Amino acid sequence: MQAVIIDQYGSPDELHMTTLPQPEIADDEVLVAVAATSINPIDWKARQGLLKSQFDWDFPVVLGWDLAGTIVKVGAKIHDFKVGDDVFARPDIYADGRRGTYAEFAAVKEDKLAHKPAELSFEQAAAMPLAGLTAYQVIHDRLKVQAGEKVLIQAGAGGVGLNAIQIAKALGAEVTTTASADHHDLLKSIGADHIIDYHDTKITDVLHDYDAVFDTINAIDDGIAVLKPTGRLVTIDGAPTDAQKAQGPDVSSWWLLPNGRELAILGDMVVAGQLRVIIDQVFPFTTAGLRDAHRHSETSHSAGKLVIDVDPEKNAD
Repeated sequence: MQAVIIDQYGSPDELHMTTLPQPEIADDEVLVAVAATSINPIDWKARQGLLKSQFDWDFPVVLGWDLAGTIVKVGAKIHDFKVGDDVFARPDIYADGRRGTYAEFAAVKEDKLAHKPAELSFEQAAAMPLAGLTAYQVIHDRLKVQAGEKVLIQAGAGGVGLNAIQIAKALGAEVTTTASADHHDLLKSIGADHIIDYHDTKITDVLHDYDAVFDTINAIDDGIAVLKPTGRLVTIDGAPTDAQKAQGPDVSSWWLLPNGRELAILGDMVVAGQLRVIIDQVFPFTTAGLRDAHRHSETSHSAGKLVIDVDPEKNAD
């Protein structure tokens, strides 16, 4: 199969197309012909070597942890999926580093899979898993946002933020977010009640008595400062200190847990009109396409997901 790999840590120029064997699947896995994948900050952080302390991979490494595609093979213990099913998933991060989704085929455990709703394109489905599940697990599972609560979501125009705003609104919350001025119209269109331009306004000057804060930018002290004493803060971009945890509000960090059942809930929310999938750009599955997507993700402040179209009939390197 064709796959985009890195042979060492470094710049986007390390990404290049090569040929690798198709993954072998275990009894509780399926093999998916990947139709689309997407870019997340973890991808280029891993490429730079910033995750070496967590994942001790041997090269070559296949990055990528979002997919949508069609099942072409099932393991002996698969019960709820069959060959021909269209699915989407945030697969596990495998210890060998060679099972990412920048590839024509990927192995996925059954409990990480969700059936792709027919109403979603493969590109839309591939844009959802990592960012959508992170948002859902923080807003719904960890912060336990309730109707009528005031919620601050930092960096609302990012992939996680866009999902978090809509999930919080679906739960009935009053949502405030931060973003540059050129993204305000988009954020209003998906339900944000209040938008603060972080270039000219400090949240600590204008916000107070919030029930919950979703920190995506490692601004924990600012988040704590706007909370009620009984408020909750969850960060996905920092490690709260003991002093921060002891200040009164409930302060914790979170790392995504792949979950097919919750991903199916997100798919249902899209079909029901409660969640809009926002795609910024679609790139081809080529060496140049992956390099361009990584550069764009690292250096731009675009709104929405960056998707890779893996369809081999559309791409030629």
